[in-house]
Amino acid sequence: MQKTIIDRLKRVHLFADLADRDIKKIAQITHIRTYEPGETVFYQGEPGAGMYIIESGMVSIVLDLADEDRLKLTDLEEGDFFGELALLDESPRSAEAIAQTPCTLIGFFRPDLLNLLERIPRLGAHLVLELSRIVSARLRNSNDEVQQLKIQLLRRDSKETS
Repeated sequence: MQKTIIDRLKRVHLFADLADRDIKKIAQITHIRTYEPGETVFYQGEPGAGMYIIESGMVSIVLDLADEDRLKLTDLEEGDFFGELALLDESPRSAEAIAQTPCTLIGFFRPDLLNLLERIPRLGAHLVLELSRIVSARLRNSNDEVQQLKIQLLRRDSKETS
């Protein structure tokens, strides 16, 4: 399984440009988790502990709305990762992650990252910087989507009032 984890980590953007020796160090501190269809990986609102990389299977990211409705935000598959904000802080999860099929996930958790920062500062700092880049790119994309939605709403509202 260790070889599979190393191969998977090499294909994840966060770890892609690391040397093999560094990937092996990361693989040693990851955690394998398995989930059955319908099983919750984490709940919206609970403290974040770390990120997950999908080794196999499919996970849905779902938002619980105030009126007890649920909104599926996305489906993620093999090689995708989610929950990465929890590596930076322990803020509550912004959505729920639910296994849609039998899943094997590779967990990388905040305490392990903090330990890595102490033991191998160069590697830990590299991961934090790369993680910041990924989060920044996702935030920019989200901002663009919000801007487009606002424009659509303004256009719709102006047509309705005309």
